[in-house]
Amino acid sequence: MRKYISIALLILVGVGAFIVYPYYQTIFAPTVHVEGDTPYELFIYNGMDYTDVGKQLLDDKVISDPEGFHWVAEQMNYPNHVYSGRYLLRDGMSNRELVTLLRSGKQVPIKFTFVKFRTVEDLARYAGTKFAFTDIDLLGLLQDNTYLDQFGLNQHTAIAIFIPNTYEMYWNISAEQFFNRMLKEYRNFWNDARNKKRGPWGLTRLEIMTLASIVEEETNMNDEKKRMAGVYLNRVRKKWPLEADPTVKFALKNFEIKRVLNSHLEVDSPFNTYMYEGIPPGPICTPSPASIDGVLSGERHSYMFFCAKADFSGYHHYSKTLAEHNRYAQLYHQKLNERAREERKKKKANK
Repeated sequence: MRKYISIALLILVGVGAFIVYPYYQTIFAPTVHVEGDTPYELFIYNGMDYTDVGKQLLDDKVISDPEGFHWVAEQMNYPNHVYSGRYLLRDGMSNRELVTLLRSGKQVPIKFTFVKFRTVEDLARYAGTKFAFTDIDLLGLLQDNTYLDQFGLNQHTAIAIFIPNTYEMYWNISAEQFFNRMLKEYRNFWNDARNKKRGPWGLTRLEIMTLASIVEEETNMNDEKKRMAGVYLNRVRKKWPLEADPTVKFALKNFEIKRVLNSHLEVDSPFNTYMYEGIPPGPICTPSPASIDGVLSGERHSYMFFCAKADFSGYHHYSKTLAEHNRYAQLYHQKLNERAREERKKKKANK
């Protein structure tokens, strides 16, 4: 009798194992397939449901058993806990691990890095490729003077709050949340030490940012930014026109101009510092911290002019008189003309 009971138990165990094993596989077996060492980025947008998520994973060949994913998702109540965001999936995850991650809402932040933007349109376009919001969403804020006024900004100065750096943020933040984060970073950047340096110049933070943006466009050499800033600060102090070529390019929205000609100077814009005296109404780019600090620590000297060196090193000659400046400028233009002739010869020879 005992023998038959043992046999029956073995049969029951075998049948049970046969029935349970597929469920075990569906729940615990590796189901996520990611090639290479880089995790798969899953982006879940607002409004997507769990079937949309499954379809995306199937279309991208991350899972091969959508029925198994859907079954586990339903058992774990994922249909009622679908959260938008950016999730990183690793190779070999089971359906249980996958659904646990997705329904937890524990997404991984992205690193938003930028060096320089010249216009809010460029900035919004770039940010729109990195986050769930669109460039139109962000641009709408950056050009809305009513919205910006509550922060002491306007459509000309809004770009000032974007300090080039690397920031960690969640992919699914809204355009307004993104703006608020950058505003917070801007305010943190303007710490007590920087505000103290600003005092002696008698300039607002936005005026410092605007001068820094001009310096940013004039030179890539960090070790001469203090000296160059000193020139513009001297012109401000003496109430001279800034006569900064980059502001004319900005006014024309043509950043490909190699030489600013008299015809360019005719553009009627508050950003044309040849036509209008004083500091322009806002930055002409997002200045780097080096340029901002260069203005805050501007050299106190007697230079009123500067001109690019004819060796094309990227550095500049500084002059106290217009006559000296004109000599440097003539030499530089001669070298530019020589370079242009050489380039024409090379093009002709290559035809």
